[in-house]
Amino acid sequence: MEIYLPALMLLSGSAFIHSRSNVPELRPSSEGADLFWRLLGKLAFFLWIGMLIWGVYMRPLHHVALGFGLSLLFNVFLIIRGPKPFWPALSMLMGVLGVGLSVYLILGPGAELGAG
Repeated sequence: MEIYLPALMLLSGSAFIHSRSNVPELRPSSEGADLFWRLLGKLAFFLWIGMLIWGVYMRPLHHVALGFGLSLLFNVFLIIRGPKPFWPALSMLMGVLGVGLSVYLILGPGAELGAG
């Protein structure tokens, strides 16, 4: 299964939700959870950019373009749905899954061949 596309979409969605949840009602009540979410949101955004750059060198170019397009469509879907109270938890879950898939793709078996 191709995990490059889901990894891009999860990272993009996580970073997007974090950037859109700037009101206190859409943030975790715990200071520690809010700090974790802030760091995870930034990591997801920078890893998304890194995965796009990595993809240019290691994947067919149409995969990178498709991943970029699907990431933007996923963000549009989130805009249409509107902010929800469960967004912080969803963003953290997507961020952890996206980071995990990205690390597996880059460092996992077959990484030297660019196979996902």
